[in-house]
Amino acid sequence: MNDIINELAFFFQRLNWLSVVDLLLVTVIAFFLLKLLQGTQAAVLLRGLILLIIISTLLTILRGLPAFSWLLQTSLPALLIAIPVIFAPEIRRALERLGRASSLFSRRSEPDQIENMIDIISQSTKRLSDRRYGALIVIEREVQLDEYVETGIHLDAILSPALILQIFFINTPLHDGAVILRGERIIASSCVMPLSASGTLSRTPDHQMGLRHRAALGISEVSDSVTVVVSEETGDISVAHNGRLIRLLDQNRLHSILASFFHRRKAGRLPSWLVRPPFRRKKTEGPTPVE
Repeated sequence: MNDIINELAFFFQRLNWLSVVDLLLVTVIAFFLLKLLQGTQAAVLLRGLILLIIISTLLTILRGLPAFSWLLQTSLPALLIAIPVIFAPEIRRALERLGRASSLFSRRSEPDQIENMIDIISQSTKRLSDRRYGALIVIEREVQLDEYVETGIHLDAILSPALILQIFFINTPLHDGAVILRGERIIASSCVMPLSASGTLSRTPDHQMGLRHRAALGISEVSDSVTVVVSEETGDISVAHNGRLIRLLDQNRLHSILASFFHRRKAGRLPSWLVRPPFRRKKTEGPTPVE
């Protein structure tokens, strides 16, 4: 501890205006790199990498760990080479976003717009459930879903109950696949979602959940999106988020769950790229989420 204090004191003694400018430049560059990664899956990997670096640094400070220090020094060059390979798709998308500079400073949806979106989804889902129309509605949040939008048919239409019902009407050209929402707009329909391979659905007491529920869990495992599923066989309404599924919802409870996801961010918390909100459910009587 004394060594750390002495090193910090030595650092501040050598600090001058040129060093301050140097630190500010590095900070600005780091800030813009983080803004580029915001809204991509690389942000999740970056959090894990930062945590790994912090733990490794703390362990190397401790004396008496020569084997661990050797392992860290040996694997660090390979890690630096592997990072561009692992992050290649995210780096490409980040550079594309840099070309569309306005997207880096896009405004968040207003509370009234969010409430209107939740009302429309709740009403539409209730009508879909009553008619036994299967549906898969993916609501984008911080992590953008552009790669999945490309698998479907671009719409960029204003969200409305009539449009949702028309899309998921049986045997229409757009009813297969998922609808992706971005704010109050339907970006695309008939989108292909990744299927979950976690085996969560195989542990359920019934086997009435098929590809729609697997797709809902799959997209929730690779992004922070919220997905609403309507079963075509039973009309049951479910919500998937963060690799978990909460089932047997009615319109009011669906509205409450969606509101809890989109209204719980408050000022003063850590940045969204650093903290991924865990799945929460209200302490009320009723069905429990499938884990």
